Amino acid sequence: MVMDGENAGSTDGTGTGGGSGPGSDRRAPGGQAPGGQAPGGQIPGGRGSGGARGRSPGPVGLRERKKQLTYQAVSDAAITLFLERGFDKVSVAEVAAAADISKPTLFRYFPAKEDLVLHRFADHEGESARVVAARPAGESPLDALHRHFLDGLDRRDPVTGLCDAPDVLAFLRLLYGTPALVARMHAYQGRSEAALAGALGGGLPERLAAGQIVAVLRILALENWRRIDAGESADQLHAGAVRAADEAFVQLRTGLEPAPHHG
Repeated sequence: MVMDGENAGSTDGTGTGGGSGPGSDRRAPGGQAPGGQAPGGQIPGGRGSGGARGRSPGPVGLRERKKQLTYQAVSDAAITLFLERGFDKVSVAEVAAAADISKPTLFRYFPAKEDLVLHRFADHEGESARVVAARPAGESPLDALHRHFLDGLDRRDPVTGLCDAPDVLAFLRLLYGTPALVARMHAYQGRSEAALAGALGGGLPERLAAGQIVAVLRILALENWRRIDAGESADQLHAGAVRAADEAFVQLRTGLEPAPHHG
């Protein structure tokens, strides 16, 4: 997929970028964005937040820890600049200088400019698949995902859109207000959808179900964020967001058409 932005093939810091990437990772809600750190810092629900369920991280070696710290530092520097001046007005070369690394080194960590932002959602990619895989015996996939989303609302996880911390709002305005980042987010959601389909079984019915579930979660989060961005607080919106989620999962279970009446 070709996206606006800079990638490793760009030599002047203004090219357009494809590249692999987050949602892309390897670079996070998401996130997860999902309080209260400075705008360029770790947003709750992002990397290291515990947002990814059903996964027990093993021991991390020194080399891997250093790598993760570099990802974090470079992403922090980039987001600080993007929030100050706008995504399109900051070049990759400027980000590299702010992070005190070379441009080629930056591209080894982040193949495309958009990945510097979507790094925040790294831990949330594939989260729905992990929730389904780790659900208790006897619990249906939809029940597990419904419960997990409601828990996210209670925690004000930015991935649910129900978070009014100023730094999170600033980050989400950057994300949703930048076409190149919105396009990259769609790629991230596509990978999450594929992972969920695999966790459900991998066939065509499961792929159709995964597409519907991911769309519902996206629309619920976007509606919550839009209302908060318009001035409502997370506490004011919480009860309505829970009702909307309940209704959405009922619709997922019953489909678009009402059940036929017999007799």
